[in-house]
Amino acid sequence: MSKEEEKKEIGGLDEDTDMDTLTLVSEENEKTVVKKSIAVMSQLVKTMADTDKGETEIPLPNVKHSVLQMVVKYLTYHAENPAKEIEKPLKSANMNEVVSQWDADFVSQGGQETLFELILAANYMDIKSLLDLTCAKVASMIKGKTPEQIRKQFNIQNDFTPEEEEAVRAENKWAEES
Repeated sequence: MSKEEEKKEIGGLDEDTDMDTLTLVSEENEKTVVKKSIAVMSQLVKTMADTDKGETEIPLPNVKHSVLQMVVKYLTYHAENPAKEIEKPLKSANMNEVVSQWDADFVSQGGQETLFELILAANYMDIKSLLDLTCAKVASMIKGKTPEQIRKQFNIQNDFTPEEEEAVRAENKWAEES
């Protein structure tokens, strides 16, 4: 038996397979079956799938199932409709003027907590276009707002004394000039 025939018979971790789906396993151990061509749009998933070609389950312990469903929806759409680069700095606080209607609608569903979970998932899964989109949404929520409005929007407590806040404003006066 030749080495090649022996290798095929035994199989192995890096054996080439024709599997066209991967199963993504969320933080809650819930499974989502996804076309491999879509799943590998995540650089993390691609690396894991390439490292062990025989493995069909990819654990994603840092991603909640509900967020994973949204990520898969995003990747599925963008497999057929590649995401365009987002112009920086944002030209508008209106996401409809910055990205496609689909992306603007996608990133506007759910609340702030969902948005932040998507940012974490996009970063963890290494999906640059989704990370750019979600961060652009946060930037649009901040654009043109005062520090007080931003604190209120994101429920951030101001722990500066009035004197400390005035000192910081004085040091960073250049940032307020437009």
